[in-house]
Amino acid sequence: MSVNIEMPKLSDTMTEGTLIKWHKKLGDTVSIGDVLAEVETDKATMEMEAFDEGVITEILIQEGEKAPIGGVLAVLDGDSGSPAPAAKTPAKAPAPAAPQASPQAAPAPQASHGGRVKASPLARKVAGALGVDLSSVTGTGPAGRIVKEDVENASAAPSSKPKEPSQAASAAAKLTEAVKARATAAPSPVSAPAPAAIMPTAKEGDERIELSSMRKIIASRLLTSKTTIPHFYLHMEVDAAPLMTLRKQVNDQAEKTHGNKYSVNDFILKATINATQAVPAINASFAGDHIVKFKHVGLSVAIAVEDGLVTPVIKQAETKSLLAISRAVKDFAVRAKDKKLKPDEFDGGTITVSNLGAWGIDSFDAIVNPPQAAILSVGAAIEKPVVKNGQIVPGLRMNIGVSADHRVVDGAVAAAFLAEVKKLIENPALMLL
Repeated sequence: MSVNIEMPKLSDTMTEGTLIKWHKKLGDTVSIGDVLAEVETDKATMEMEAFDEGVITEILIQEGEKAPIGGVLAVLDGDSGSPAPAAKTPAKAPAPAAPQASPQAAPAPQASHGGRVKASPLARKVAGALGVDLSSVTGTGPAGRIVKEDVENASAAPSSKPKEPSQAASAAAKLTEAVKARATAAPSPVSAPAPAAIMPTAKEGDERIELSSMRKIIASRLLTSKTTIPHFYLHMEVDAAPLMTLRKQVNDQAEKTHGNKYSVNDFILKATINATQAVPAINASFAGDHIVKFKHVGLSVAIAVEDGLVTPVIKQAETKSLLAISRAVKDFAVRAKDKKLKPDEFDGGTITVSNLGAWGIDSFDAIVNPPQAAILSVGAAIEKPVVKNGQIVPGLRMNIGVSADHRVVDGAVAAAFLAEVKKLIENPALMLL
């Protein structure tokens, strides 16, 4: 019995994956739990394990190629107990060139492989529901595999044998007639066509860069965020000098004990966690006809990687010490660059921190990370003259901001949250209590 090895859903936002490397080759014996391949998702590169045993008789997706979730990557012969002989999986001959002067010529129906028609699991399910014989269907999928659309097209094609219409087909026909009649009686006003997207024209010397899975999902999620979430933005300038002083003291002591070096961002993250607990209304999400107010703080930490940005989550962050937070973020950063983060490490975020201070950015407005309702933006600590007690003196100032979803968070709530973050940065010892 043959089993299809399909592209698994390895993250909540994944729609397709790129097969980076096969760990098994044609004819190899596979046991349950064996690592079959490495797959790149929109967030990480992950190992794909086998859930069946047998011998690999067919590989349909090669290294570097992409496949949608559920797409067939390879075929496993579960009846074989030893590597398949060469005769069992002959090398595929190159496909003949398509005829140029024969527009009427149609491809032959999908031939079976060893008595088995090559079709996706979904195509088989649809074929069973529609009563379509797969052996008479032409496949248009990878390697000539039959996909759902092929079955639907075959079902819609005229047949030499008349069939009684199903109840669903009869109902659909009646609905179509009713719609036509209504349109004839009362034609709807003509609406203006949607404007076409403006695309750049590549010229000689320009470089075409294909979108990675990560970049595709970033584009999709941020477009959704900016077009569906009513953003508003608040900013504050804070005195960063007390935080820098405490950080130096803590790091001096840490060198003598556990050796962990704390970053400015570690303290910012801890301040965000404490401020979220102090203003729990910020720790919520819009859910259509209600708002979800979260019990725990899931702190999403924005980390820049080569392909874009990832936001792994420190779960139940309110229970974590400053040391635990610092170590978690360092671990995230290393594994993010190697694309070794796990899917569940991106789940459960309730608020995000994005810090561009290391790049010298003074201030910026971040985009809300859906389905969250708020994101804290943090700029660089900059020396500048400030007024204290009527005197102009040197100061170390930092800009912080919050971008919020106005469906969930009102201005007063966001202001209270930002004021709490400011208080903790300017009185950092409070974070250590």
